[in-house]
Amino acid sequence: MARSLFGAAVTALLLAPAAGESVLGIYVFHRHGDRTTKSWPPTALTALGADQLYLSGDYFRDRYVSSNATSPVVTISSDLVKLSQISVTSPADNVLQASAGFFAQALFPAAGSSSQQTLANGTVTENPLGGYQFVPVNTVATAASSTGSEDNGWLQGSSGCGNAVVSSNNYFYSQDYLETLNSTAAFYQDLLPAINGTFTAQKATFKNAYTIFDYIHVSEIHNATISSSDVLTDDVLAQVYTRANQHEWGLAYNASEPIRAISGAVLAAQALSALNTTVLAKPTASSVSRLNFQFGAYGTFMSLFGLMDMPAASPLFYGIVDYASAAVFEIVTNASVTDAAAIDPSEISVRFLVANGSAPLVGGLTAYPMFGTEDELMPWANFSAAMANIAVGDTTTWCQVCGNTTGICSPILLGTASDSDNSSSASSSSSSASSSSSSHHHHAVSRPVAGVIGAVVTLAVVFCFEALVMAVAGLRLVKKGAAVPKAN
Repeated sequence: MARSLFGAAVTALLLAPAAGESVLGIYVFHRHGDRTTKSWPPTALTALGADQLYLSGDYFRDRYVSSNATSPVVTISSDLVKLSQISVTSPADNVLQASAGFFAQALFPAAGSSSQQTLANGTVTENPLGGYQFVPVNTVATAASSTGSEDNGWLQGSSGCGNAVVSSNNYFYSQDYLETLNSTAAFYQDLLPAINGTFTAQKATFKNAYTIFDYIHVSEIHNATISSSDVLTDDVLAQVYTRANQHEWGLAYNASEPIRAISGAVLAAQALSALNTTVLAKPTASSVSRLNFQFGAYGTFMSLFGLMDMPAASPLFYGIVDYASAAVFEIVTNASVTDAAAIDPSEISVRFLVANGSAPLVGGLTAYPMFGTEDELMPWANFSAAMANIAVGDTTTWCQVCGNTTGICSPILLGTASDSDNSSSASSSSSSASSSSSSHHHHAVSRPVAGVIGAVVTLAVVFCFEALVMAVAGLRLVKKGAAVPKAN
């Protein structure tokens, strides 16, 4: 449903590189494939979703990786994966991790005899499953999308960023939200014959616009009964999608409150950091991560699009991206890529491309100008400055803009605590620790002494535990000889 509204309005171009242009590296943010509804967690990737991701991975291989790629990334090993050249990350989420795995299988498929190795004794070995290549999907706590994203109906609620949650909640008090809530009341009630197995009359309102859309969208794909419902006409489906777009955009981005788009700000920092590494590397360097993929949720797309002012390029960026969508930052140059020296950044540009849906199924990637400009290519200096302006790239900054002061944002963990803070923290742990902390610089226990003390304490605990076990079991210590009964 989302694809038909977004994709039909765009004539996607299978972009070929300009004459003399070389691709130095890419950073891709990718949505998961088709999954089960969020209304009945836990969600799971479907077979259709796996196919969508596999097709997308195959498309990216044909574009950037294979020996006859249309836009080959310099120095990339085309057949046998070289793990130093690729990074695939995801938050701890079943759907996102599975999506990344299927994508990677197509990006570097089974290599057959190319994966064979000869051992010292002459034995020839080959990876199982026809030379299967394993590309690790790294689970990162700092991913732009939060842990368990696909089980959450409201993504911002699990972001962990206090000020972002407050900002998103402000949307529910906005004139736009309140007016739409009232004007669409009858519309959502009319949907009940199709959704009353999951939503009550009280829940069938604009407040739940996304979860209702998600339920209907999934059902339209997998439930033959609901897809034949007289209630869900094409006009109604379009309205359901449009209202979900409005609702989620309001939660994901607000120009006057950029903190609302914290997930997009984190993604911007991660993309900039990875691309900067590519820019600084020699074009002939073969151990640089030039293929960077992060898998995440639709809300992060919206937040990033808002921060990058992408609706200025097309109003379609207000919409929820479809399953298996991808946003790509492509680093390109017309300079020589055979020289040993790094390329002057002034000769490097960035192109932003989007596929709304699995790329080969929607006509490929389409290039768009970024940050309200008119050109599809942006000089690296301009791009890096614009991205740095919206990025939140370290824990200290994240804690400051989010207003968080506990957990990872504890002053002690951040190293920003004063001496009094340290003393208070130590005092709250134990009076002895407080005493030790207050005289830390003059009377600290040396490491060797601390080791002896620790060993003695450990032995004491072990002996006490053994004594307790023996007492409970009715056992006693005896000499070795006493354990052998005397012969009669």
